[in-house]
Amino acid sequence: MTGELDFLWRAALAALAVALIAGPLGCFVVWRRMAYFGDALAHASILGLALGFMLKIDLMAGVLAGGILFAVLLFALEKQKRLQSDTLLGILAHGSLAFGLCALALAPALNVDLQSLLFGDVLAVTTGDILWAWGGGVVVLAGLAILWRPLLSMTTHAELARVEGIAVERTRLLFLILMALTVAVAMKVLGVLLITALLVIPPASARPFARSPEQMAVIASAIGSASVLAGLYASLMIDLPAGPAIVAAATLFFAASMAFKRS
Repeated sequence: MTGELDFLWRAALAALAVALIAGPLGCFVVWRRMAYFGDALAHASILGLALGFMLKIDLMAGVLAGGILFAVLLFALEKQKRLQSDTLLGILAHGSLAFGLCALALAPALNVDLQSLLFGDVLAVTTGDILWAWGGGVVVLAGLAILWRPLLSMTTHAELARVEGIAVERTRLLFLILMALTVAVAMKVLGVLLITALLVIPPASARPFARSPEQMAVIASAIGSASVLAGLYASLMIDLPAGPAIVAAATLFFAASMAFKRS
């Protein structure tokens, strides 16, 4: 029986790594109103997937490269000041998605399940996937720990942070790259199209219970972890797709948090 459930332990280990990253990173996504950026980054990752297929390199490396390219391109275009950020995001997101789908259509016969990359297949993760998730997670958390104070200052008042000597542009670019790495880490667990949910829903659920930014980050990670375990349990007991079940569990936690009123 234990051997039969090994896949479940592997799934839980990989998904918990994603939840621990998504909690604190997602807090900044919520505070800085960047939920649409997460979706746009996920769309751009499709192009990274296509490049991975066509260049015959590791798909996660392709997603990471696509995400970083997207972040750097958006960062550069925003400096032009010709278009608003949401317009640039819309153009880049849908343009990269279209190019990615066209590239996949032109790619030679695919030997992987594309749907599992879009929506995740956490029950099929391997030991290598777990090592990638935890290794990438450590890098993201270490980077976020270094950037935590500058990011908080920028979120509160960007101009004041600049006056205080914070390298605002560089910090923002590094944060975007951390987001790209998180999408690459989460690809096998939730897929590139569902990761935004784990970046947004647990932090939004944690908000009523937190009295400081650090508390909100910890509570968001805890809610994300609980969502992962509840989703995997539901997937095992009533045969649901694991990725969507995890997101559904997170949404139920959010609904419950709406009933809480802080004194």
